[in-house]
Amino acid sequence: MDIINALNDKRFFAGLFKDPKTWYAWEVYLKALFGLPITDKEEKKLFRKCTGLRSQPGKRPRESFIICGRRSGKSFMSSIIAVYLATFKDWSRVLNPGERGYIFIIANDKAQARIIKSYVSGILGQSVHFQKLVSKDLAWEIELHNGVNISIKTCNFRSVRGYTLICCIAEEIAFWRSEDSANPDREILTAVRPALATIPESLLIGISTPYSRSGVLYEAFKKHHGKPGGALIWQAATERMNPTIDRSLIKSALEDDPSAAKAEWEAEFRMDIEAFMPLEFIEAVIAPGRFELPRVEGTSYYGHLDPSGGRQDSMTLAIAHKENGDRVILDVLREARPPFQPSAVAAEYSELLKDYKISKIESDRYAAEWVTEAFRSHGVIVENSDLSASEIYLSFLPLVANGTVELLDNKRLRAQLSGLERKTRSGGKDLVSHGPGSHDDLANAAAGVCVMAVKRRVTPRIWRVDGPGDLKW
Repeated sequence: MDIINALNDKRFFAGLFKDPKTWYAWEVYLKALFGLPITDKEEKKLFRKCTGLRSQPGKRPRESFIICGRRSGKSFMSSIIAVYLATFKDWSRVLNPGERGYIFIIANDKAQARIIKSYVSGILGQSVHFQKLVSKDLAWEIELHNGVNISIKTCNFRSVRGYTLICCIAEEIAFWRSEDSANPDREILTAVRPALATIPESLLIGISTPYSRSGVLYEAFKKHHGKPGGALIWQAATERMNPTIDRSLIKSALEDDPSAAKAEWEAEFRMDIEAFMPLEFIEAVIAPGRFELPRVEGTSYYGHLDPSGGRQDSMTLAIAHKENGDRVILDVLREARPPFQPSAVAAEYSELLKDYKISKIESDRYAAEWVTEAFRSHGVIVENSDLSASEIYLSFLPLVANGTVELLDNKRLRAQLSGLERKTRSGGKDLVSHGPGSHDDLANAAAGVCVMAVKRRVTPRIWRVDGPGDLKW
């Protein structure tokens, strides 16, 4: 039975939809995904509008990326696709005796993963035909009697290796963030594609609301949208995929913040956000295998603190020195991850600063009074930087681009620097900060101490990097 017939069969999926007509656009997408004929005139028109293709591909795609607005029904449809593939397809002919086939649904975090797991369990539980197939319904995985497991995972490339994959669905892939990886979306897809390649009729599906013009989703869109023969790209606004959405909500959002709303509701990649610093720039100034440098007698050192109250953000400290003119060497980078006692960390950092003969450091200009007092009690003076975080990053960029800094080999620092975003604001003043769901505590401390060491400040709107070796005014 094909997926469209299954959707309309009361024994399987039909009972899940209050009004099947409102899922019309999803049915057209599923026909395109599974290579089913699109013959109706209106369906053809919708197909061309959302894919940019003049006609259906001659064969079913192995990869597809869905770019839809919020409240489009993405997670629910991901769950239906997963259940359909797990229950209607006979994978025993491609699996070895005793081997299990896995369907991964990869979410950005555990909160999103719980929602998807609830959908999958609910879909399987509402049909007596599906119930008979369920062997075990665990916290993050459902095991079926037919040798297939549906596994819900978060975006960690180490957790997806070593499996036989028949399908991988990457949920909200435009927003994947990891403190341990500069490119979690690319690394995870690199890990799963070989496992999918060994299974005929396997599927890789990326599904997300769009964000910035970077990452795997945007690259797939640029490469394949409107071009036959590759991945199937489907781009559609919320209202097209979910006609029940309240239009006044979208209208209000467009009035409040047009750039954000066009991405959130109209499925357009944001034009006002771009990657701040290319990863190749960062890699070029990292000293491989160098994790910390001891104090050298006769050298003057600088310190920069990014404080935290110990609940959500890390408290970080960076120490650096200057040599051969304006060349800056990052010597120490420490991080206290929450939860922690701020007073205890202040005492620990103060002792470290004394080891490097540092009695005065700079800190975020918004540091609370307790920071100054906590360090003063240990003989260290903390002064607020006269630069904002954005100004620090904008001053740090030319140091990295020109290769006048040497950074420590710290994977979390690498990930945080590469995750920084430049957001264009009216009046020509750009804002640089971390992306949604990520952090920049280590990046702030490291950039702050390097800028402090050279005492360099640039006009926030001046520096911009378009590519390797391409630092422009």
